Amino acid sequence: MKLCIVLCLALFWVELQNGSCQQPKRRKDVGENRIRPGGKRVKMRHPKLKDSGGKGQSLLTQVLDKGRFLRLGETTTLTPGRNIELRCKGTNIGWSYPTYLDTFNDSRLSIKQSDKYGQLLLTSPSAADTGLYSCWVIVCDGVECEKDHERVYSSYVYFTDKDNIFIPSAIHFEIVYLRPDRPAVVPCRVTNPQATVSLHREVPPEEIPANSTLMTYDPTKGFVLQNPSPEYQGVFYCKAVTRGNPQISIKYQLLYVEVPSGPPFVGVEVSPDSVRGGDNVNVTCTVLGEPEVDVGFTWTYPGQHHRPIHIQTSWRLVNRGMGHTTRVSQSILMVEDMETIDFGNYICKAKNQYGETFVAASIISK
Repeated sequence: MKLCIVLCLALFWVELQNGSCQQPKRRKDVGENRIRPGGKRVKMRHPKLKDSGGKGQSLLTQVLDKGRFLRLGETTTLTPGRNIELRCKGTNIGWSYPTYLDTFNDSRLSIKQSDKYGQLLLTSPSAADTGLYSCWVIVCDGVECEKDHERVYSSYVYFTDKDNIFIPSAIHFEIVYLRPDRPAVVPCRVTNPQATVSLHREVPPEEIPANSTLMTYDPTKGFVLQNPSPEYQGVFYCKAVTRGNPQISIKYQLLYVEVPSGPPFVGVEVSPDSVRGGDNVNVTCTVLGEPEVDVGFTWTYPGQHHRPIHIQTSWRLVNRGMGHTTRVSQSILMVEDMETIDFGNYICKAKNQYGETFVAASIISK
């Protein structure tokens, strides 16, 4: 019995010497403190992530108090009256901001460029300054410079004002054209993205409900009509409510436009039909087009470099019924006391943003 006990103790001693009964050592995690030879304790450093510099990394920031900076997101809500300073990193920076500030040549806005960033400073901002503010990097190759479209950074800034839920406007009535081939926008934009906004027809009085298919509301744009039709014609207004406080927007006249986009559709007419020497003659060039598309006229005529003539240009909107509105643009070339040199071809060139059209009329002596 004693021999058995001695053998067991001997075996147990051997196992302890081989270490099979010891607990395994814990492996240190990456980044834990370790001891180098010499007794110095160091900390493992993680590799730094490379900054991609893509569109997700905005370079547009707002300068706050005490030299602090706030990187702006897609939207920003600020208080009117407090000066705002925006910065965009880069040695050559371009800016865009609400066109309202350019229209009135507003001295409250200043833009500067330093060695490391571009700066936009707007003093005493108001609700009317609500809109999209953007910056971008300008790259140059010699004397030619262009906008780097991969490095454009924007933020829609709301200057929230309880007394002006809608962005103030210098006009009280605005025309909105409805076309069957493109969405239309009733631009009742707000200064508070939390406002509840609805669209109303004036006659007959009714609210037009917004939904996700036919009509939607975007506080940065207004009501978007996806498929405009004649049924939306009439006078409308928007109503906004914040914290139980309702306000009404300006009025909008919605007109349905039937004329498609494209180069001018031109007609030419000579009056009177029968012309003799000594007569007074009018050559009229007429264009039917979209209500807000400007048309320019240029004339070529026989006596162009030999005698003076008079040209009168005008335009007007014509209601063709059922809410269809067309812009009629005209240029009238008037020749007094026709002479032999005045007989020949009169060519009218009409040009708009989509192209140009030439038409001609011949005046022959009877």
